[in-house]
Amino acid sequence: MGATTGTTTERSRWRPPLGLRLRLLGWALVLLCIASLASVVVIRQVLLNQLENRITADMRQEVTEFRRLVDGRNPTTGQPFGTDLRAIADTYLLRNEPQPGEAVLVFVDGAFYRSTGDPPYDLAADAALVARWTALRDSAYGEVDGGAAGAGRWLAVPVVIDGAVRGHVVVAEFGAERRAEIDRAVQIMALACLLVLVVVAAGGYLAMGRALRPLRQVTETARVIEETDLSRRIEVTATDEVADLARTFNAMLGRLEGAFAAQKAFVADAGHELRTPITIVRGHLELMGDDPAERAETVALVTDELDRMNRMVDDLLVLARAEQPDFLQLDRVDVAPMTHEVYAKAVALGDRDWRLGEVAEVTVWADRQRLTQALMQLAQNAVQFTAAGDRIELSARAEHGRVLLAVRDTGPGIEPEERERIFARFARGRDGRARAEGTGLGLAIVAAIAQAHRGAVAVDSVPGAGATFTLVLPGAPR
Repeated sequence: MGATTGTTTERSRWRPPLGLRLRLLGWALVLLCIASLASVVVIRQVLLNQLENRITADMRQEVTEFRRLVDGRNPTTGQPFGTDLRAIADTYLLRNEPQPGEAVLVFVDGAFYRSTGDPPYDLAADAALVARWTALRDSAYGEVDGGAAGAGRWLAVPVVIDGAVRGHVVVAEFGAERRAEIDRAVQIMALACLLVLVVVAAGGYLAMGRALRPLRQVTETARVIEETDLSRRIEVTATDEVADLARTFNAMLGRLEGAFAAQKAFVADAGHELRTPITIVRGHLELMGDDPAERAETVALVTDELDRMNRMVDDLLVLARAEQPDFLQLDRVDVAPMTHEVYAKAVALGDRDWRLGEVAEVTVWADRQRLTQALMQLAQNAVQFTAAGDRIELSARAEHGRVLLAVRDTGPGIEPEERERIFARFARGRDGRARAEGTGLGLAIVAAIAQAHRGAVAVDSVPGAGATFTLVLPGAPR
């Protein structure tokens, strides 16, 4: 009971993981949120820094304009202002248009004279600050708490006329209103980023669903595939990595379908080919009598059929091994000595007019024993389809970076429609079924050996004028 409870608890705690679609979208949104937040913070800080720099520049500009007016002329009289600081202040304040949150105060002979109209904060009411300003003999910066107007900065500059300090001009900037504008702009930007996140989340969910659709189709196809039905394919229209995966999956299904079809045909053909000798052996054993001569004849026939079955099984094992990675033992092979060796072995296969044609001094990267096996099989095939005295010629030549190992005979030839089929397992030419006693696997083995060497086997034949079988192999690099 306890174990059951524990299992139930574990199952209740387990939650299915989020799908790839939601995980990708989640990570994308997290990164976008971080980037958006960082952008908003950085932009706000940049705007505030620009505001501070602008405030400093505005204060210096106001002081510069006031000093320029001190050395100028009274626009009313056309005469220099001289020591009349009040006239200078009146002219300056009349022309001045203060920035939002800006105030300019003028002090004459240590006393407050005038300021810009409607200042954001009444600085002249702060006696301690006024005393500090009027005691200055050099320019000074400072900060002040402006209450509702917020924190402010000021620049106080003594006004020197004819070598004496006649008064002071103070420029104060309260940036609360302009900072509020920046904050409102940043809030709008944050809302815009939030709207972008919502749009990206919705659009990304749909776009990722479309992009990951081939993955879902791969999963659905894999679930419904059976050994008897590998015809399903995934429709692919995109060109991205997921589409490449779908195309690779389709190619794999095609290979599997071909392999299963070949296996099915192979099993059917093997069963058919093996059933015949088994039936012959069983029938003769059942009918075998007590006569010694009859028994000897039956034993000889049965032995011959068993030998044929043994050859067929050996050939099947060779074809099965051809699909394994250790089928070949590759090494550099000198073609000329190998061709002479094969020729010496082949002349013992039958009473034919054996010839050795062109033999090129080339090398191939190959398995010497497998190439010998393939050439001997082609020679045996030529013997089976020729009569005594017919010519069989072996040759080896190099052509366009390839090595061509050929066996040519003067037999009956092969019909055009038969040339592709004869390399299939258990296949024989029409004439071969009557004349050959092989297993029908010889040329299939030759084709398998050629393909294992990244080559091919070709046949060139004219009916009634013989046939030429050629192993086409890539030449060895120098």
